[in-house]
Amino acid sequence: MSADPTEAEAANELMRLARAIAKHDRLYHAEDAPEISDQEYDALVRRNAELEAAFPQLVRADSPSRKVGHAVAASPLSKVTHAVRMMSLDNAFAGEEVGEWLARVRRFLSLSEEEPVAITAEDKIDGLSCSLRYEQGVLVRAATRGDGQVGEDVTANVAHIGDIPQGLAGDAPEVFEVRGEVYMARGDFLALNGAQEEAGAKLFANPRNAAAGSLRQKDASVTAARPLRFWAHGWGAASDVPGETQEAVMRWIERWGLPVSPLFARVEGLEAMLAHYAKIGEQRAGMPYEIDGVVYKVDRLDWQARLGFVAKAPRWALAHKFPAERAETTLESIDIQVGRTGKLTPVGRLAPVLVGGVTVTNVTLHNRDEIARLGVRPGDRVLVQRAGDVIPQLVENLTPEAKRPAYPFPDHCPECGSEAVAEEGEVDVRCTGGLICPAQRTERLKHFVSRAALDIDGLGEKTIDQFFALGWLESPADIFRLKKRRAEILALEGWQDKSVDNLLASIEAKRAPDAARLLFGLGIRHVGAVTARDLMKHLHDLPALRAVVERSSRAGEGLSTSLEANGEGSETSEVQPANPDPIPFVSSEVETPKRKGRTPIEPNAAELLAIDGIGPAVVEALQDFFHEPHNRAVWDDLLGEVTPPRYEVATLESPVSGKTVVFTGKLETMSRDEAKAQAERLGAKASGSVSAKTDLVVAGPGAGSKLKKAAELGIEVIEESEWARIVAAAG
Repeated sequence: MSADPTEAEAANELMRLARAIAKHDRLYHAEDAPEISDQEYDALVRRNAELEAAFPQLVRADSPSRKVGHAVAASPLSKVTHAVRMMSLDNAFAGEEVGEWLARVRRFLSLSEEEPVAITAEDKIDGLSCSLRYEQGVLVRAATRGDGQVGEDVTANVAHIGDIPQGLAGDAPEVFEVRGEVYMARGDFLALNGAQEEAGAKLFANPRNAAAGSLRQKDASVTAARPLRFWAHGWGAASDVPGETQEAVMRWIERWGLPVSPLFARVEGLEAMLAHYAKIGEQRAGMPYEIDGVVYKVDRLDWQARLGFVAKAPRWALAHKFPAERAETTLESIDIQVGRTGKLTPVGRLAPVLVGGVTVTNVTLHNRDEIARLGVRPGDRVLVQRAGDVIPQLVENLTPEAKRPAYPFPDHCPECGSEAVAEEGEVDVRCTGGLICPAQRTERLKHFVSRAALDIDGLGEKTIDQFFALGWLESPADIFRLKKRRAEILALEGWQDKSVDNLLASIEAKRAPDAARLLFGLGIRHVGAVTARDLMKHLHDLPALRAVVERSSRAGEGLSTSLEANGEGSETSEVQPANPDPIPFVSSEVETPKRKGRTPIEPNAAELLAIDGIGPAVVEALQDFFHEPHNRAVWDDLLGEVTPPRYEVATLESPVSGKTVVFTGKLETMSRDEAKAQAERLGAKASGSVSAKTDLVVAGPGAGSKLKKAAELGIEVIEESEWARIVAAAG
């Protein structure tokens, strides 16, 4: 979306934002299973607010700005209607925004610049909102926030939280609702997840989810076994309010026996507010609980009453959020993982640390160059953050280099012992073993049966590892010979007649697989799902592909002569497997360290290059693949077990016939592959990037740079629902 969107563009984006925010509200508040970070969610809300401010006539009935939390989901817990609605808070992310809020408060109350405005400031704990209703000083009901108007009854559950008294100490109003957050301390969270892991149970994503999942239990004994805590930060319905300021009432709540933040303070003026924010921020990493900001509230209750509310939030309160959190920990080890293409990827194993509410134990170190740039070694103290507050990232090595030796990146594959090298011009180090490397063979088998390839139900990663270890799976063709091992599979622990028969039926159902999916499943470098479809659309079957590749390649002596002429010696580029029987899995990357380049493309490769979407890298990869005898043997063996039908893309007349379509954002009703297949069926070309040649962009929630570029180029943009109507109309 451009910086200055048209009214139509703004309406379109507001609809997508409403849907996305509603979805994330449901995941966070009702299901305790968030998919995005608080920072990402806040960015969506801010963008929605910006557009509504610019186009007030476009504010939707289902606007996120009008909602609090999420409607209570289907639950065994009974529903409770709050006597006084539980509100949300507006957010600020910079000191300037806090200053603007304070200035708005002054303007609304018609205060002079000289008149002091007292503010209470306290750390914003990341927990589950809860309201505690006391009558005659006795707790009679506890409820979650829900959608602000209706929550869930958790009275029996909070009885097991030690911080929540069943009766208030001393004199208390006839009716008083204390509001605050149920939370779990960091140490308790780590211990709980450790126990969950040991028991083979589901792990909680972060302390907030652990607290929410523990409190919202039908069986209160589950809650009793969880280390939950509570902090009060305000109140709701009250027959009498024992004070004229926020601070005075909070001190009464504290005297009644409910905990209040030890960092709760009363300050005056912007400078003091920001100083308290900075003070809390400095202590954040070492706190025993998770916080995500500081909450400011106008202290005088009569001013709060005058300021009132806007939509879902009070004018007299503001949440000043913290930036993405960083944390220190120890890099305990560096493990090397070998992927299906032989790439050696270093993974840092960390002493568990909470970063932005999530326990981080692993971090990718990307490649050899990144390790050298950071200068990290096992045992170093390191600084970790979550990139975009989502992906763990090692930011800095905090340990002085001194005279400790640098980390020696492996020059041999840790899985098979073959030499590991980086091809000229590449940063990635790859195992040259290919065919004899168990990591590559199992990873390629997993790729072969994956959803995007042959999609064989029941043949998961653990099963492939198990069958490979038993010697039953060496190549894709072996999958189709598993029916001969029914009795052996049945004899394994955990397998029953039904599960074995279901697996074998799933395999048999793929005897006539889609040719493009089969080609993609072979894992030939540079031949992804789209490229495989492009090849098959033009050539229609796999034998034709092999024929055209072999026509474009050198054969026999010609290749050897070419290599020698290039100064690469006469050594063969083929690495023979240690045990050539059974036939090993395919590889297009089995070059010895001496072969630093690929075979030059022959002029007669033009037949392949003429295919739309096929470039030199794909041609070279295909030539390399079919040059290897073992790959040709695996190919023949597989096609002896399966018979892919002729690949035809039946196209329909439609408004997008002959056009180039780009799909961007999160598609909600179909996968990206399904969308591209639909485009092909309608006679359109599905592209992965937006350019001047693009005719149409289909945008789902979260669309970013591609949508912005489409707007800059004036390309038509439609939503997924409109695309569905085009598909339906075409039949």
